[in-house]
Amino acid sequence: MVIGSGPNGLAGAIALAQAGLEVDLFEANATLGGGVRSAELTLPGFIHDVCSAIHPLGRASPFFRRLDLPVEWVYPPAQAAHPFEDGTAVTLERSVEATADQLGSDARAYSELVGPLAREWSSIEPLLVGPHPPSPQSAGRAARALGPARLAQAARVALAAARPVAESLFRTERARGFFAGHAAHSMLPLERRPSAGFGLALATLGHAVGWPFPRGGSGRLADGLVAHLVRLGGRVHHSSPVDELPRADVVLADVGPRELLRLGRGRFPRRYARALAGYRYGPGVFKLDWALSGPIPWLAAGCRRAATVHLGGTLEEIAASETAARAGGDVPPFVILAQPSLFDDTRAPLDHHTAWAYCHVRNGSTVDMSAAIEAQVERFAPGFGRLILARSSLSPADLEAGNRNYVGGDINTGAMDLPQLFFRPVRRAVPYRTPLKGVYICSAATPPGGGVHGMCGFSAARLALRDL
Repeated sequence: MVIGSGPNGLAGAIALAQAGLEVDLFEANATLGGGVRSAELTLPGFIHDVCSAIHPLGRASPFFRRLDLPVEWVYPPAQAAHPFEDGTAVTLERSVEATADQLGSDARAYSELVGPLAREWSSIEPLLVGPHPPSPQSAGRAARALGPARLAQAARVALAAARPVAESLFRTERARGFFAGHAAHSMLPLERRPSAGFGLALATLGHAVGWPFPRGGSGRLADGLVAHLVRLGGRVHHSSPVDELPRADVVLADVGPRELLRLGRGRFPRRYARALAGYRYGPGVFKLDWALSGPIPWLAAGCRRAATVHLGGTLEEIAASETAARAGGDVPPFVILAQPSLFDDTRAPLDHHTAWAYCHVRNGSTVDMSAAIEAQVERFAPGFGRLILARSSLSPADLEAGNRNYVGGDINTGAMDLPQLFFRPVRRAVPYRTPLKGVYICSAATPPGGGVHGMCGFSAARLALRDL
């Protein structure tokens, strides 16, 4: 039995069904997919992604690649763009050299940092994405591919805080801001470890596999996974909330620690229950979706080549925003924006567009960030506001109401700082297995953490099959 139909729940269900088990998947919502869903949130004919939109890890997922899903992946000309107030932007290109050439005197530093990782991505992937835990053979392959010294340097950067890394490696405002925009996906203050690792990983993914998205909406990825499960004989139950962990040979729970504790109904040993209760969540998210009468009028031409745009300006501005996201304060937010309709004409009526943006806020915040987000877009795209036909806003409470894993609006299902990066949700050598026989947790609260890749579910299912 599988509880939850997010990408991890679906991946785990498919892995169990492939092994010949009878699988029933239960989803509390009427629609399947968890954070990988699409809907007409604003006006008829405008397709918006409810949560996740751009999927570098979805394309890079070792498990999803095996399934040959009927998903058409759209690759924008540039993977991401980072505009500055002078009307220019740095773009993340598939080519390391083409990206570095935009960074002036920091071109060599960027190439030496990211280039080897992008070239040897296939050797590094098992260490970052899984399946988990990584085997000694995986570590050996990565060391041979990069060389021990270069692998050690990459590990030092990956486990460091983004701000000191950017200030020590790069001299220019452009390179520092560009790196900070990627690192801020961590939802951590840029002075906290391992925020640099997120920046390094996302830049590397941009060069190695790209930042694509499914044509027609993220929901198409969930649809493909559900169809694959059904073909294998799996049974899917919509609008079927589970209120207690059932007794079955295998139960995979694609739920957060708080929800797992609730479902346990007092059956977990006291020490494990305390550990689940002490699991820490990160900042929440405030999200806007827009139906637009035209494309966003970016000052920087590079922003028109990317589906993902980082709006925050300099390293100092982004760092201040991410600190305020936890502590509060009247600081312009760092905004992550997606504009898939520029490259996918199925998302909106002819000559119209959709866009999606969010900023980080305090966990459970009730502050309406609509005006602040739109002001940040207007800063780099004057006239943007005149294009808005309709908007949808999702507060942290709205996000949690739609998905119990997003406690306080935390779409990463838990803070991904050093104490919780490797040992999620509790400090156990095998984090997926719970003390209850046959019960496993497989949400993003387990390694390798947040992102649309399904590897938490696959890793948990693999362990469950070994236990059987």
